[in-house]
Amino acid sequence: MRGWVEGGGRWARRRRATTGGPTHAALSRLAIPLVRTGRAPAVDDRSLLAESPAPRSTRTPASARPHARRLTTIPLAALIFYEVSGGPFGVEDAVGAGGPLLAIAGFCLLPLVWSVPEALVTAELATAFPEDAGFVAWVTAAFGPGWGFQEGFWSWASGVADNAIYPHLFASYVDAAAPSALAGWRRPALTVSLSLAGAWVNYLGLGVVGPAAVAAAAAVAAPFAVLVGLAAPRVQPSRWAAHPPWGEVKWGALLNVLFWNLNYWDSVSTLAGEVSRPATTLPRALALAVAFVVAMYVLPLAAATGVLPAGAGKDWSLGYFAAVGKAVGGAWLSWWIVGAAAVSAAGQFEAEMSSDAFLLLGMAQRGFLPARLAARSKHGSPGLAIALSSVGILLLVPLSFLEIVDLLNAIYCLAQLLEFAAFIALRVRAPHLARPFRVPLGTVGCVLMLLPATLLLAALFILPAIERNWTMLAWTAGAVVTGLALQALINMARARGWCAFVGAAPHDFRELLAAEASGLAPGARVTPAPAPEVDASGEVVDDGGHEFESLIDGGAGVGLDAGLTRRPQRAGGGAGGGLASRV
Repeated sequence: MRGWVEGGGRWARRRRATTGGPTHAALSRLAIPLVRTGRAPAVDDRSLLAESPAPRSTRTPASARPHARRLTTIPLAALIFYEVSGGPFGVEDAVGAGGPLLAIAGFCLLPLVWSVPEALVTAELATAFPEDAGFVAWVTAAFGPGWGFQEGFWSWASGVADNAIYPHLFASYVDAAAPSALAGWRRPALTVSLSLAGAWVNYLGLGVVGPAAVAAAAAVAAPFAVLVGLAAPRVQPSRWAAHPPWGEVKWGALLNVLFWNLNYWDSVSTLAGEVSRPATTLPRALALAVAFVVAMYVLPLAAATGVLPAGAGKDWSLGYFAAVGKAVGGAWLSWWIVGAAAVSAAGQFEAEMSSDAFLLLGMAQRGFLPARLAARSKHGSPGLAIALSSVGILLLVPLSFLEIVDLLNAIYCLAQLLEFAAFIALRVRAPHLARPFRVPLGTVGCVLMLLPATLLLAALFILPAIERNWTMLAWTAGAVVTGLALQALINMARARGWCAFVGAAPHDFRELLAAEASGLAPGARVTPAPAPEVDASGEVVDDGGHEFESLIDGGAGVGLDAGLTRRPQRAGGGAGGGLASRV
């Protein structure tokens, strides 16, 4: 069997996702394939296969067959660029809040404090858990399925809020270029239409979205390359030092805008199950994206603030780059930037929608959510998950840009703090976890690397209380309460059989940690089994090569040590942890 015995093949058969009754729980055990660099267990693969029941002959619909991993380095880097940035659209309010000095300094320093550490954590754990559950898998492996569910809900909620921003970005640039074009009902009609059109494009799958992101990134960079080239001879560096009186700096708005423009590096982890050769592709794509994002912020911002008069800082607000283009190159450059804003909004929407939808798919594959959310369309996209994310976006579209930024940042801080904690916990508890990419630091070094980013997260989290931003505090508290209530409701649905789930309870990957004490050969490494594939009717059509109900219960002698398989808990197990069954 793959990963368990040398020369093993792959055996999987089709079965319906269960609601986790005791009969299924009694038949299932945890199992995890191993990537061994030490001795292999003394098992005869041929005798194992001879004792195995023959797989049933079934015709699997094309839409339900194991999907191809489509994303390579350049398309993935483009998607990361759009998940994090999409260009300098949205940085204008940082200049308005703190002037050119603090805005440029922030976009030069914050990537070192925040973006690089987050990207390194993502590269290590996304290659260790190359599946669509992404950071949910990391947190669950470290702290159990209760915290894993909350991580998934918080990240999905902040991602949906983030995606509601992008129609606003484009509408603001149209307003800047033609102030009366979106008067009255036209603006909300445009934002809703853009949201629905973006959801449809995402439904067409990553085979469309990935290459489109590459072309869109080039289209966004082009007018700003021209802007920088035209402005360079006229730049006066002394203007970069301008800032408002220190007592008038809007620190809350400045930090929120800087942070929003440089976060979501972890979002790519929810596409890890779609990446070709993730062990090498993910780190390379993240490195390319970090360099491209920083350049796309700092160069246009330095060029624009170095050309405009020192007193122009107070005029900077969302959409102001269109006015900068007109001042530097004329109306043609202004409208080119507006066109790039449309492309950027579309690209950011598609990238974020992909991450949010595949997050729900990955959670359903691992038993956190109903099995139907794990179903793929004929294009390989998670259609129902896209529809659910779209509903959330439409509910938030009426809010303003800064209101949405305030709402999403606090809940994102909670999720990111939990991810950092999981990263350190897995370094301590699971040192033999296979990490194709590993941050070249020890545990103490990793703690020191994450300390400034953690302090930034803590500052952003407590800032609303200091500023008495009751709306933001209520949103954060509401998101926490909603996550707990939703988890209780899903546990009840599983226990009462209201809908089908993959497995008897959420898979929490604790078997990785149990394997540490199971007597593995020296140098052995443990790697998680892939998530199962589910069709539109809730049937598991590909279990990742590890469905062995009668084989394991029958004691066929797979050769695993006792620490690698343990009995599952009852369906709807507690939030704090406990081992769960894998279909």
